[in-house]
Amino acid sequence: MKQEFPTHFAWKVAMLLLSALTACPAQQGLTWEQVKSKFETANPSLKANALTVDESRAEEITAYLRPNPQFTLSSDGTQIAPHDGVWRPFKGTDFVPSVSYLHERDHKRELRLESAKEGTRIAQSQYDNAKRNLEFTLRGAFVNTLQAKALLDLARAELDYYDHIIEISRDRLHAGDIAQIDFNRIELQRVQYEAALQSAIVNLRTAKIQLLQLLNDRTPVEQFDVTGAFEFSETLKPLEDFRQDALNTRPDLQAAMQTIQQAETNHKLAEANGSTDPTFAGWYTYNSSNNNPNGIQTLGASVSIPLRIFDRNQGEKQRTLIDIDRSRQASEASRAQVFSDVDSAYAQVQSNVELLEPYKQKYTAEATQVRDAITYAYQHGGASLMDFLNAQSDYRTVQQAYLQLIGAYLTAAAQLNLAVGREVIQ
Repeated sequence: MKQEFPTHFAWKVAMLLLSALTACPAQQGLTWEQVKSKFETANPSLKANALTVDESRAEEITAYLRPNPQFTLSSDGTQIAPHDGVWRPFKGTDFVPSVSYLHERDHKRELRLESAKEGTRIAQSQYDNAKRNLEFTLRGAFVNTLQAKALLDLARAELDYYDHIIEISRDRLHAGDIAQIDFNRIELQRVQYEAALQSAIVNLRTAKIQLLQLLNDRTPVEQFDVTGAFEFSETLKPLEDFRQDALNTRPDLQAAMQTIQQAETNHKLAEANGSTDPTFAGWYTYNSSNNNPNGIQTLGASVSIPLRIFDRNQGEKQRTLIDIDRSRQASEASRAQVFSDVDSAYAQVQSNVELLEPYKQKYTAEATQVRDAITYAYQHGGASLMDFLNAQSDYRTVQQAYLQLIGAYLTAAAQLNLAVGREVIQ
């Protein structure tokens, strides 16, 4: 007795495939924003990079410290040998406490502080750049998990569909409508769907493990899930918009430009360090030896001025001047790299969109129609077993290719976000 492919089952399979394409989770999972927020608070590599900014702020304190005053205690007038038979060694000993202080000229402290602050701004930009790269890795793991979930849903739907075909074929075998060898060939094909399902389960588990590692989360894999739209957008802004966004937001480019400012400040500091800094000193004496017989207690003062005849900090002045040019060239290289990154990522996204559009508009629907038509024809004796198996294989190939292309699009979109420096494609 021949059986027709039931309409309610076709509707069930269609709903399962729709679930695979949109990646709607069976249970509540973490959204991308929740995953990113958790990553920012828990990832040890990101937290270690954040500490470099705190270290740089601490260096600002050191840079603005004043020189410490110097305290010196000296003694003089101690008799070391008898004279005319008299030896009173400590009668003429006097102690001289003195204080000296180095006075820094030409705004050296202020320039050191400014250089340190610029170093902190560079450290902050470098931290933002490290965060940008780590979030790209995180986004890739998130997309891989969504893709693995979609492929797993598709594998389950295909296995359910094929199991129903086997049941119908078994009824046809009992009714004498097909030969035993044909039924055996149909049943043997099930192993491919079982293998695809197990492979999808392993891939999903692996993707979740990678995501948990980035989140520094010890949640069991079975209890962890993510949710998000597994789809693509057909609209794409002009390339020039992304280029301008990248110039305004890329933290590595900002760091390169801030390095120029710090190099200019360091050159000013090198010029200031070439100036002379006097040292002022003052002291007090008791029982002093001087030309004033009544001057038992005295005060003294001095100014020490280095004679900068040979060392005027010439080497550091030259080095910092060269460093300005080097920083400018590095900034131009970073700017060129920004354009290269954006252009490459944009081309990849555009290519994926062009590949996905015919799949969405035509290929997936055609693959479903061909499979259902051949299945119906095979059930009624109008198609060969080889036609049926080929239609099944073609359908699976098209559906898997579509899901993989969506995953490639989302990865390329993440690459474009990385190139721009912020999320321009969700």
